[in-house]
Amino acid sequence: MEYTSSGDRAGADLSELFADLVRCETRLYNALNDRLRERHGIVTSQYEFLSYLRDHPGCRVADLAAEFAIGVGATSKGIDRLEKQGWAARRPNPADRRSSLLALTDDGALLVEEAQQTFTGSLAELLGGTLDARSLSTVARALSTLRSALERDQVGTPTG
Repeated sequence: MEYTSSGDRAGADLSELFADLVRCETRLYNALNDRLRERHGIVTSQYEFLSYLRDHPGCRVADLAAEFAIGVGATSKGIDRLEKQGWAARRPNPADRRSSLLALTDDGALLVEEAQQTFTGSLAELLGGTLDARSLSTVARALSTLRSALERDQVGTPTG
């Protein structure tokens, strides 16, 4: 289906595109949730936080919130849950006493390493089982371009 921005049908086409994007994201997220919960006792949002902490040592709650386009309060609560499980820790920020730097614990590092296998394997199965390499590459480029533009223009950035 071609999505256009002119004529009477354009609104319906763009609405269908939006519905497809959201429903695909929801179904993929739910499937990953199920597999991560079953195999590692975590959900997708926890995996994403742990993965971000691994890849960005010394980040702050505000950095996580900006990356995932969610509120700082929700992000802080998510980190609280990871801390309670012993997977993450807050450390004093020497440059700003009002904030903390986040770090994975050894248990958190081990968990995210193990969960990454499940995460990437599940994505390969769910996406690669449906789309060929060329289609996946095209979708990846298009979504990356869209995401970059939305982030550049701060579209959908939470205010609280």
